[in-house]
Amino acid sequence: MLGWALAFFIIAIIAAIFGFGGIAAGAVAIAKILFFVFVVLFLLSLIAGLFRRGKPTV
Repeated sequence: MLGWALAFFIIAIIAAIFGFGGIAAGAVAIAKILFFVFVVLFLLSLIAGLFRRGKPTV
């Protein structure tokens, strides 16, 4: 998912260079959404991994 966010960010930069403001704004919005979804999913999996690990046995 982070790869898709990076791809849309690159598309937005290229579109901005060539003057396509609407396409650039749309690509930036998609990249932001995908990035924040990636961050939320990463944090949820990190927390779930900590709880799933359990207490160590000695």
